Amino acid sequence: MQNDFRLTSYNNIWFGYFDRFEQAGFTTACSCRLHGESDIVPGTLNLALHVGDNPQKVLRNRQKFAAAIGVKPERFTTCAQVHGSHVQVITEDRIGSGAESFSDTIPETDALITNLADVPLLLFYADCVPVLLADPKTGAIGLAHAGWRGTAAQIAKKTVAAMQKAFGVQPENLLAAIGPSIGDCCYEVDDVVGIQMQEYASCFTEKCNGKYWLDLWQVNRQQLMEAGVALSNISTAGVCTNHNPELFCSYRYENGKTGRMGVCLCRKE
Repeated sequence: MQNDFRLTSYNNIWFGYFDRFEQAGFTTACSCRLHGESDIVPGTLNLALHVGDNPQKVLRNRQKFAAAIGVKPERFTTCAQVHGSHVQVITEDRIGSGAESFSDTIPETDALITNLADVPLLLFYADCVPVLLADPKTGAIGLAHAGWRGTAAQIAKKTVAAMQKAFGVQPENLLAAIGPSIGDCCYEVDDVVGIQMQEYASCFTEKCNGKYWLDLWQVNRQQLMEAGVALSNISTAGVCTNHNPELFCSYRYENGKTGRMGVCLCRKE
């Protein structure tokens, strides 16, 4: 397991990236909340069009983010996340879905995969776990949204399987990363979650109130390893969004009144 997550900024737009992905020819960017525009939380860089924010401000935030990380905002490819486990292959005709309007985003999907260059996949988070995948051999990439429901449905494992089927990826060649998200220090869950994730009981720590701390990072690492990804190829940011609300959006910390950070993955041309 690696920790090669770094924070940087360009034109005052802050984001985190995974150095091993960058060295292998892939752009990674986990946006911070600083220095944007929003009607939900003024001054924050909300990148999601589906949370009731002013759409023109969101689009300006996306343009700033795209300029900072070196991608084209009109090629952002997004989906309407539903905490499920559907994986969508992105072909030429799907590039730019949801880039400028939520009306043409890819429906009911929580993971995107492609083997095309210069296609910045973009998903949205505010505590849920971003899972990034890239294959230096084939150039294929995958980006998944793994909240507890998606994790229970094994979306990380399903994304690896979809990349194998669509692009001939060999899991042992994959680089994987787990981005900033709520940590086991802060993620309290009840028996409803525990029952649905019994096979990962070792990732739950019982509390004195009968509830549990859940380590979603570890569950997703285990799923990636079950799919054939080497532990030495898995990077973990190790940054809890609930503990760092000055930098990242946190649904729990802000009681639901927050925008969404964006996580982008793209193979460079």
